[in-house]
Amino acid sequence: MSADPKQPPVFADIQAAHARIRDWIHRTPVHTCAHLDSLTGARVFFKCENLQRIGAFKIRGALNTIMQLTDEEAARGVVGHSSGNHAQAVARAARMRGIPAWLVMPEDAVALKVDAVRELGAEVVFCTTDIEDRRRVVNEIIERTGAASVHPFDDPRIIAGQGTAALEFHEDCPGLDILMTPVGGGGIVCGSIITTQAIAPDCRVIAAEPEITDDAWRSLRIGSPQINDNTDTICDGLKAWISELTFGIMRDYELQVERVSDDEITAAMRLFWERTNLIIEASSATVLAAALSGRMDIAGKRVGMILTGGNVDLDRLPWMS
Repeated sequence: MSADPKQPPVFADIQAAHARIRDWIHRTPVHTCAHLDSLTGARVFFKCENLQRIGAFKIRGALNTIMQLTDEEAARGVVGHSSGNHAQAVARAARMRGIPAWLVMPEDAVALKVDAVRELGAEVVFCTTDIEDRRRVVNEIIERTGAASVHPFDDPRIIAGQGTAALEFHEDCPGLDILMTPVGGGGIVCGSIITTQAIAPDCRVIAAEPEITDDAWRSLRIGSPQINDNTDTICDGLKAWISELTFGIMRDYELQVERVSDDEITAAMRLFWERTNLIIEASSATVLAAALSGRMDIAGKRVGMILTGGNVDLDRLPWMS
């Protein structure tokens, strides 16, 4: 790994990450559904990171980062900020290493995810929904404790860890024409790009994001990272916006980003639950929503979708509102 924390990882970093974390994570299964094949016109394969430890892919990047801390760094603990899945991942990875963790979470975070972080032994510190307030609280904790920051996506160690999901996917399901992931901050899609370019260059990576938080789509058209003025989407895991690091990887790859409405996401999420008996969260459903939209040319193709998480507040299901 480059000494420069803003340099993107290379495929060798993703291979090293997989060797580092594979005994600590689940090698999640790949599922199919004939009904969803018929609706999309494609042969669809689902990499079920909703069945991963802590219920989301985020454990991959958090473990890869925390396992690389020196003993001196680790002794001071770690701090992260997240609406939920990354917070759980940092808390779990810190517990695995036996070190303290502080997680800064927005005051509107899903109760299920807040409770899970606390159950893992981490201290939750609430902030407002403003991203700058998150950063302020994180910096205060770092100044007070000396804890190491574990960013949700703006770190090559995180991106390398997330890229291990695509590594397993290509190994277990060779010959994909398209690999789809959601995009929030960009860790999973950037890791998937690097992995796919190295081992399946004929496969095209495509991202999906909510129309409300379409910073990746806008950034790639404008030519610089953009922010989201409105984050009122049902996809609580996709409210972050991309960084210079993740934007650079997406730009150089000329990433295709598909935007989907919250209504399309809700319909796809419910359909997936009904037809597969597997729980996915709204963020995961963006990729299926894009495939079902009719706006993509996927007929007859082998399409892989990384289902990034399955942590759902059952009292706040989107079709119940």
